[in-house]
Amino acid sequence: MSENTYPSVNDLTLEEKASLTSGGDAWHLQGVEAKGIPGYMITDGPHGLRKSNSDTTGEVDLNNSVPATCFPPAAGLSSSWNPELIHQVGEAMAEECIQEKVAVILGPGVNIKRNPLGGRCFEYWSEDPYLAGHEAVGIVAGVQSKGVGTSLKHFAANSQETDRLRISANISQRALREIYFPAFEHIVKEAQPWTIMCAYNCINGVHAAQDRWLLTDVLRDEWGFQGIVMSDWGADHDRVASLNAGLNLEMPPSYTDDQIVYAARDGRIQPAQLDRMAQGMIDLVNKTRAAMSVENYRFDIEAHDEVAHQAAVESMVLLKNDDAILPVAGDAKVTVIGEFARTPRYQGGGSSHITPTKMTSFLDALTERGVDAKFAPGFTLDLEPADPALEAEAVEAAKGADVVLMFLGLPEAAESEGFDRETLDMPAKQIALLEAVAAENKNVVVVLSNGSVVTVAPWAKNAKGILESWLLGQSGGPALADVLFGKVSPSGKLAQTIPFDINDDPSTINWPGEEGHVDYGEGVFVGYRYYDTYNKAVDYPFGFGLSYATFEVSDVKAVKTGACTATVSAVVKNTSNVDAAETVQVYVAPGKADVARPKHELKGFKKVFLKAGESAEVSFDLDDRAFAYWSEKFNDWHVESGEYAIEVGTSSRDIAGSAVVELDGDGKTQQLTEWSNFMEWRKDPLGSQVLEKLRAEGEAGRMPIVPDNDMTRLFLDSMPINSMSVLMGADGKQIFEYMLAEYAELTK
Repeated sequence: MSENTYPSVNDLTLEEKASLTSGGDAWHLQGVEAKGIPGYMITDGPHGLRKSNSDTTGEVDLNNSVPATCFPPAAGLSSSWNPELIHQVGEAMAEECIQEKVAVILGPGVNIKRNPLGGRCFEYWSEDPYLAGHEAVGIVAGVQSKGVGTSLKHFAANSQETDRLRISANISQRALREIYFPAFEHIVKEAQPWTIMCAYNCINGVHAAQDRWLLTDVLRDEWGFQGIVMSDWGADHDRVASLNAGLNLEMPPSYTDDQIVYAARDGRIQPAQLDRMAQGMIDLVNKTRAAMSVENYRFDIEAHDEVAHQAAVESMVLLKNDDAILPVAGDAKVTVIGEFARTPRYQGGGSSHITPTKMTSFLDALTERGVDAKFAPGFTLDLEPADPALEAEAVEAAKGADVVLMFLGLPEAAESEGFDRETLDMPAKQIALLEAVAAENKNVVVVLSNGSVVTVAPWAKNAKGILESWLLGQSGGPALADVLFGKVSPSGKLAQTIPFDINDDPSTINWPGEEGHVDYGEGVFVGYRYYDTYNKAVDYPFGFGLSYATFEVSDVKAVKTGACTATVSAVVKNTSNVDAAETVQVYVAPGKADVARPKHELKGFKKVFLKAGESAEVSFDLDDRAFAYWSEKFNDWHVESGEYAIEVGTSSRDIAGSAVVELDGDGKTQQLTEWSNFMEWRKDPLGSQVLEKLRAEGEAGRMPIVPDNDMTRLFLDSMPINSMSVLMGADGKQIFEYMLAEYAELTK
């Protein structure tokens, strides 16, 4: 076979087709070399390439991988609110895959941060599906622009680590459609990831790997997904059921290809279904051939480190800056306290663990820049009790300093893939050290290192400044120096609300589940959707982030552009003498609705860099989905007619202005039946005609008159019309039969 003539499923035997639906080993696709199908490598990489050094044996060794650029994990990168920057990260990741002959990099992960205790929050993007989808799409588009595949994961509802291999996430259809699906849906429709990885867990009792509704009806038939679906490692428990559901690839191999062969022979798998799944694997290989054929390619280590540097700069969120303690003055006497400054926690634990090409700590960066600063580690990076000698040394070092930079946070043992956190609090020994240092020196700035939010309020009084740096990747040290010393202004915004207490979170009552299931009882009220709707006090709201500059957002305007669409514009001005970036956020607030809806929802954002005194106009086009909710009655998206406020601001609780649009709605109606109540008949276009005719017939004496007083209306409005005889006796039965007959005539 010519190297330019690729095989199709028609060229394969039944056994060869079956073999393509399982991996060759833990990190390779199954090849059929005799038919020109190579067994390319696939490997982990939500925030950089983790290629095992033991790839020839297929072993799973999470800590023995080839050097690659460690970019900030999603916990940090999501706070950049900068899709263009995220696209650059994706391009760089792909170039490293080309060098290492990796055809598909496994990521990004866009599961919702349902609860901040989730052990894998560090590699997920947000509590908000719009933000998660519109940021993470940059990774997919960036990687695939270079001819390397991505694997969008974990589809779907994989929002906890506790019992993750088997737990059933019991979720309403509306919550799935509005919260847990949209990030996947947006990325599928915008960027067509070459692969999607299904989750371990069950959804409403069905394993994701065996859920035809999930993998075929929704993903392929509704959203138009054209790639392949692979299992998470060990998530396929029934190869026949999974293949029939739409799973192309089992990973790693269970060496049970004979199960597929037997099922195809005895009719449990239809030939067309096996052909579709196998052809998808051939198509994936063919997409990657060009990139995998590049020889002797070497990526630019320094250029990629600079991308990681810029990504780290934009990941940081300035939470507090009393007395303008930041940026640190160039001539200030600085003391640095905290082992994280010397031994940074730059990534999360588990399958995404990367061996960086280089590593620059904050102390390294200070040395490189000639900054003379005292240093005291203060504590050890473990969960052991405090060391009094280290504490005393730190307190002594703080004396006389103009500013104390304290590097605090969560050690790796506190959060990782594989387990959920038990508390939002940081280690007690770190908080005790902060109190002791603050008693000696009031000019303290806390720099946080953590993969998900930590409680801040209990200790915030001991710090004039708080910089949330998340996990910054390999170039976090220089990036921190840039921000802390004012080379650049912080521009990050929270992608996750910081509550006062974990018990304030609406999911906590059902977290992490019981007896093999977890109820998503909060429905669509996740994160700020709950806090803002129910006026729950939070420490720092979704979308929040300070700057060394000041900004003003004004002149908010909204114009209806269609029955269910609108545009919104605003002017943002840098009102300071500092060049900096601001992120303008658009929230849609529905008016009165037939279902319980959040107070408002993010539907647009733009990060705008402005020089001192500069202003710019920003505009957003809002499509019908910006105003819709998922109606379980219609089993579809639904835009109600009425007023919608479009809010523009700099966080979910810092709204600078709003404008109202009156939308026509989508006009959806549901078939009326004897079980529809009187109010539903009155609201329906045809039902209202029937009731008007009934009124006229009553006035003419040809039909009983429906009582029209407050009490009767109260009962009628909520009563199915087949129960009208309860209120009106035989007259009610006559009215009920008349209404159905007239409606039938109108709908012929």
